[in-house]
Amino acid sequence: EAELEERLVELDLRNDSDGPDVPPASDSTPEILKAALSGLSARWKNWWIRGILSLAMISGFFLIIYLGSFMLMLLVLSIQVKCYHEIITIGYRVYHSYDLPWFRSLSWYFLLCVNYFFYGETVADYFATFVQRREQLQFLIRYHRFISFALYLAGFCIFVLSLVKKHYRLQFYMFAWTHVTLLITVTQSHLVIQNLFEGMIWFLVPISSVICNDITAYIFGFFFGRTPLIKLSPKKTWEGFIGGFFSTVIFGFVFSWFLAQHQYFVCPVEYNSETNRFVTECEASELFQMKKYSVPAVLQAVLGWDTVTLYPFQMHSVALSTFASLIGPFGGFFASGFKRAFKIKVCGDS
Repeated sequence: EAELEERLVELDLRNDSDGPDVPPASDSTPEILKAALSGLSARWKNWWIRGILSLAMISGFFLIIYLGSFMLMLLVLSIQVKCYHEIITIGYRVYHSYDLPWFRSLSWYFLLCVNYFFYGETVADYFATFVQRREQLQFLIRYHRFISFALYLAGFCIFVLSLVKKHYRLQFYMFAWTHVTLLITVTQSHLVIQNLFEGMIWFLVPISSVICNDITAYIFGFFFGRTPLIKLSPKKTWEGFIGGFFSTVIFGFVFSWFLAQHQYFVCPVEYNSETNRFVTECEASELFQMKKYSVPAVLQAVLGWDTVTLYPFQMHSVALSTFASLIGPFGGFFASGFKRAFKIKVCGDS
């Protein structure tokens, strides 16, 4: 028995190198790009592939912004489902040999339950007029939390009934895996959509700052990078990190100035029950009205200005851009560590 206990401890404390292998993802680069760039070195080939695909995605993002806030909400939900699928699939691949019953079905069931709980209350808050006209929806809203709780309990009971002898510990690992994944994906997407309802500018500036930081850090690192930043991502450099920081702060300041001039971006999103459409019309708050600021004495000699006229939101954008530049990259480092923990490697990863 003592030997058996020691063996179990060894299995629990096994290091990363003993972990199960996950099949690497295939290279999804379009064949037409591969053919066009076949004569370039690997370094410049990667540069052009990233650049072309980035421009394509940015163009698609601008199109979705043009289509309105509802399409942006659908985009956020789509990304949530895709991220959840990716993380759950990793768990399924890692432990596939154990053939756990109901793992995938329960994972998706819990996703539906949590989304029902979060977004049911959002519907009640922002679509109140629409809900009041339909009795069946009134019942769902009145007992929303009780229904959510009952749905979760049903999933919990199914999980307990699915427990298999000799795999109890593993099944509870996967139960925790599912719930942590829900916390990471659904909670974030819910908060992002709440920001969208407060005005698209509260969504676009933070998201665009993260995108800008990722792009400019790569550009500065590509051309000037010499000093490694973190062992977890060997291609990340201090030059890229610092260049990305200053570029992002400047971008956020200018981009917020442009957005603050338009009602379409600064007004809260409201549902008009008469036209069945989202509207963005309002009198701009003080955050989006020009205000005169005194320039600090230290900078007056350098700039030659005593005062400057800015939108107050531009000061917010500096804080948001700073956060995106200093804290945002750690999300990428976290993802890198996660991939390495499960031996995942995709094309273009650093």
